[in-house]
Amino acid sequence: PEGGKFEPPHHDYARDLDIFGKASLYQYTNRTVSQQGNQLFASWLLSPADNKTLLMRQSALKELSIQPAWRQQLQAYGMEDGIRQETEEKIHGWMNKENRFVQKQYWKILQFLLPLAALLSLLLHITGILDAAWFYLALFVFFSASLYISKLVMPEYRLLNKIAAEVETLSHSIRHIEATQFESSLLKELKNRFQRGDKNSSALVRELKSILDRLDYRLNPLVFIPLNTFFFWDLQQVMALEKWKEKNKGLPEGWIAALAEMECLASLANLAFNHPHWCFPGFTEEQGIFISEELGHPLIEEDKRVSSNFSTQGPAQISLITGSNMAGKSTFLRSVGVNTVLAMAGGPVCAKKLLISNLRVISSMRVNDNLEESTSTFYAELKKLKYIIESVNRKEKVLLLLDEILRGTNSADRHTGSTALIRQLVQHGAVGLVATHDLELARLEQEHPSHIHNYHFDVQVENEELFFDYLLKKGVCTSMNASLLMKKIGIEL
Repeated sequence: PEGGKFEPPHHDYARDLDIFGKASLYQYTNRTVSQQGNQLFASWLLSPADNKTLLMRQSALKELSIQPAWRQQLQAYGMEDGIRQETEEKIHGWMNKENRFVQKQYWKILQFLLPLAALLSLLLHITGILDAAWFYLALFVFFSASLYISKLVMPEYRLLNKIAAEVETLSHSIRHIEATQFESSLLKELKNRFQRGDKNSSALVRELKSILDRLDYRLNPLVFIPLNTFFFWDLQQVMALEKWKEKNKGLPEGWIAALAEMECLASLANLAFNHPHWCFPGFTEEQGIFISEELGHPLIEEDKRVSSNFSTQGPAQISLITGSNMAGKSTFLRSVGVNTVLAMAGGPVCAKKLLISNLRVISSMRVNDNLEESTSTFYAELKKLKYIIESVNRKEKVLLLLDEILRGTNSADRHTGSTALIRQLVQHGAVGLVATHDLELARLEQEHPSHIHNYHFDVQVENEELFFDYLLKKGVCTSMNASLLMKKIGIEL
């Protein structure tokens, strides 16, 4: 799934970094099958976890990554009948609904008395003690009573209607987890959530599935009418349901949440399995650390991907990236951003090595106008920059990715505003990367040599043909290609 429904309308980086949508990070990495798993995996990509959680996830992923058959079996169970949000809501509604039968003493008596009376009348009729007229009258009374009870049971049945198949999926998935011995603390903790005293959760779920199946006998009148008349079938099953609910209060939602988390871990473990040459990042408590070797964009095919080394260390560090059109500036910013998102989800990253602080990405790369909100492109960018400035002023631990600041205004105002913004970001201790065509901004390195650093992507021209190597290099770009590109489309310069 593309996961577009999970993208918030105004998120720090989701749209800029292709987190959702066609050919997105979500679509490439997500292997969850339940709706809960899909939603949880999206949340992992939308907000960073703390370092303790990340290390626990990494340990779990390393263990699961070498068990492809186990992961595929878990996924296969989920694909039989994926657990839907609607089903969880039905179970939640039922678990929190007041019991109507099991708490009433007269229903407990009638549960045994009514079937006993019905079967006794049948026995007396078969033996000839009760003649046909009286037997059919008794039969009519029992049938009417069973219909009345079934009417009372119907709200319970409607609440749980058509979830038996998904309950079976839950049972199979839990049993698969219960049967596995784990080493990592997170996997053990998730497995323990399925423990219920000396009884396995999968067995409890099978009990629920069995009761739901018996309730569905009502769908076959030839079976249901005799069962309900002589055994008061609906009453027996609703009593069994409510007894099960009393014994297992609150557990099903916890089981579904634990299974969703296990699916998310299996998804990232699958990513590690498919890319054994990627690394798991190291985390540091120091601020503003991003030290990478052979960093590439995970969504670019390996045979086309060009990787670069890049580092920024400490607060108040701005990396200015200049370069010609199509040389790779924006792609590199996204490489840094997407790998940070993966790292902050606990997953492997497309790099030979990465050491990173716990950082939240904030980007300003794709800025569009909004007719519905009467917002121009320039004003939309100003709103995003205001949000960035406020975050930096609050000393939040963020990694800024800015592509062509203030592109919606004239060149003089753009340069003045960009210069002022970069100085302000340095003053307030921000960490970020700024891609720009404005070579004048590169002079800021001379003004703040300890805080502003120049990098570039260049282009080679031979016989009016462009050649890119897409490698990040230190220093300021000296080769530009806009004039040549304009000539190629017919502008007479």
